[in-house]
Amino acid sequence: MGESQFHILKTRRFLPLFVTVLLGAANDNVFKNALLILILFTLGREVPMEEAVLVTLASSIFILPFFIFSATAGQLADKYEKSRMIRWIKLAEVVIMGAGVAALQFGDVYWLLTVLFFMGVQSSFFGPLKYSILPTLLRKNELIGGNAFVEAGTFLAILVGTIVGGLTAGWENGVNIVAAIVFGLAVIGWICSYGIPEAAAPQPELRISYNIVTQTYRIIRRIRADRPVYRSILGISWFWLVGITLLTQFPNLAKSNFNADHELITFLMVVATVGISIGSMFCNGLLKGEISAKYAPAAAFGMSVFMADLWFASPEGPGAATVTLGMFLEAPENWRVIADLLGVSICGGIFAVPLYAMMQTLSDEKERSQVVAGNNILNALFMAVGSVVAGMILDAGYSVPDLFLIVAALNLGVVYYMQRLRRELRSSPAAD
Repeated sequence: MGESQFHILKTRRFLPLFVTVLLGAANDNVFKNALLILILFTLGREVPMEEAVLVTLASSIFILPFFIFSATAGQLADKYEKSRMIRWIKLAEVVIMGAGVAALQFGDVYWLLTVLFFMGVQSSFFGPLKYSILPTLLRKNELIGGNAFVEAGTFLAILVGTIVGGLTAGWENGVNIVAAIVFGLAVIGWICSYGIPEAAAPQPELRISYNIVTQTYRIIRRIRADRPVYRSILGISWFWLVGITLLTQFPNLAKSNFNADHELITFLMVVATVGISIGSMFCNGLLKGEISAKYAPAAAFGMSVFMADLWFASPEGPGAATVTLGMFLEAPENWRVIADLLGVSICGGIFAVPLYAMMQTLSDEKERSQVVAGNNILNALFMAVGSVVAGMILDAGYSVPDLFLIVAALNLGVVYYMQRLRRELRSSPAAD
């Protein structure tokens, strides 16, 4: 991975967008995780609803807008100049976080959940813009690098936001600290968005359809007609299904199989998130700017191998004593678990990055934002279905390692699927 990729971090074509994306991802996760901690330990007692139900409701509330608004967001991103739209959306984030600050001060759960919903709305409108603008700002041989930086940076921002939000919410005066952080990040992100270069509207004559059901169906039908694009999007959606399953169940694995304390759970989350970032950057170096799916089958196979080995490496149940991070690291057999978590995450990063680049380059420029919107809809659908199925498997009495083994087996089908994508990409004129 040479200077040819890192130099884009120094350019106005990429850096302002990159920082804007990272600040937005961090802000979402600071607020979401602070809210979850507050629900579990303080605010949840004040409403006639189980804390676990409230936590599940909060997660669903954030994802719901992606189903409702993505189709409209994709059309708007194709009709209007993109950098101006990003500035308006980041300004909306400032307003939403202002409402969030007030909700935090009053400690009203329903108000906070309403703010969380509007954060999801804001993110659903930002998503099609941030991915569809990249091919406009970057050269084709820079697109793998740009997507690698965005994916690696986003996961690190999610990690930092998760840790900061979760920790500060439990401090004395933590609510005030969280309020200052989320509002400050929103303002800084809005200011940074003014550095994003202009990106002309690809389809200014487009007539916006506000019929959500019809337009969502039209977008999905449109991307299904282009098989390399559709296969890329299904691959991305599967990556998010596996990713959300692993990131959600790592804490459960640590608690149910190792009797881990909070520090160890956080450490395992760090390992997984850093692994995805390493994989994203490693993919950048492997492909050297070439937009290709040639490593995707191997990466998918690697994901299955490491997930399956987690089943073998995990103990059947926790011991009597709580396991601290130091105790965990002192046991040689636990380093195999760390290697598996790191391995599946690195393979995930290698798997996902070229699929994003292919979705961007193979889609029609005039409809690129709508294609990205369709990707967001399918991503949200896969994550929702994956979470429900994972819950059903665990509720049926299977353990978390059993769940990983099942996902590993299903993931083997993706290896064949990625081979099909490689062949279709080689025969696609848009890939030239």
